[in-house]
Amino acid sequence: MALTRRMLKGMGLTEEQQDSIIDAHAETVDGLKSQIESLRADTATLQAVQQELDGIKNGTDWKAKYEEEHKAFTEYQAAVTGKEALAAKQAAYRKLLAEENIPAKFHDRIIKMTDFDSMELDGDGIKDAEQARAGIQTEWGDYVATAETRSAQVDTPPSSSKQSITRADIYKKDEYGRYVMSTAERQKALTEHPELMTS
Repeated sequence: MALTRRMLKGMGLTEEQQDSIIDAHAETVDGLKSQIESLRADTATLQAVQQELDGIKNGTDWKAKYEEEHKAFTEYQAAVTGKEALAAKQAAYRKLLAEENIPAKFHDRIIKMTDFDSMELDGDGIKDAEQARAGIQTEWGDYVATAETRSAQVDTPPSSSKQSITRADIYKKDEYGRYVMSTAERQKALTEHPELMTS
């Protein structure tokens, strides 16, 4: 039965007493509503926890997570091992290139173009090193460094005798009154023939 003012009035209560009872009743109802909302939220949380527990109990969730993590770790481990193996093969091949007199400036280019998948290592470096050396000579023989001695080439031998020239030749002018020789040419001629400077 709902609490109303009419009921309270019928009990012979004053208006002030009615207000007090109504206010107290409203506070009680509000508090109960708040508790109900809190319990509903707790119920939803408990349901989610129960579902998670059921999944763990059935062994599906944790098993799937484990398999996923294990697969990722295995792939990462294989990638790291593959990189280390490739680096070791490249280092051993680089050593062979140097031994076969291939200049270091070509090593990076050759390594980029070399297939290392079929190559194997042993305790001393590249397995079947002699075969690898033969391959280097066949494929990269054009890069082999050779010492070559060449004599100095002189395109124009220096003149052993100075050309005969006079001061008049150096300062000769054309019909327009301009020097035939440029300033640089005149200075060079005077340097080569210092005797003309004072004559």
